[in-house]
Amino acid sequence: MPERAKVTSLEAIEDFCAKLVVYRDKAGRVLDEVNDDVIRTRVWLQSDRRTYWQAQIERRQRELEQRQQELFSAQLSGLREASYGQQMAVLKARRAVREAEARLQTVKQWNRQFDQRVEPLARHVEKLRHILGTDLGHAVAWLKEATKTLADYAELAPATGAQTGAAPAREPDAHEPPASGGAKS
Repeated sequence: MPERAKVTSLEAIEDFCAKLVVYRDKAGRVLDEVNDDVIRTRVWLQSDRRTYWQAQIERRQRELEQRQQELFSAQLSGLREASYGQQMAVLKARRAVREAEARLQTVKQWNRQFDQRVEPLARHVEKLRHILGTDLGHAVAWLKEATKTLADYAELAPATGAQTGAAPAREPDAHEPPASGGAKS
């Protein structure tokens, strides 16, 4: 007769199952944060940065116009030293406008490339989310069922001769002849 399995630690399986559930929950929260960051970045590029740099261009254009008016006034008044300072202010304002326009173009470029660059990575995140939700969910359910089955098995009492009404089977010694079906003579 085969020996009984020796189940020594159901607690180890239960502990592993509990840790697997905690891992699944924590990893799910991290994936939610990643998804939120992707959405937040998309909105930041499409709305916030575009609006910000468009407003900066307008503000810097007004500043440039004001500096050009000051230069024109200084040139009309014939102030040589004042017109040099005004020329430098106009150049600085032009550079500021060009910088804001370049930044807006960069934001527009990022916006166009965002989905191309982020989408493949986002698909990996969704695959991982599927694994966490489905595969680890199945694993947890399987471990719980296995724990229950092993606990039920461990509680079974071994069949003994007193319970079955027959003597327990014993292995013949190597020196004894095998028992025959009839009585000994």
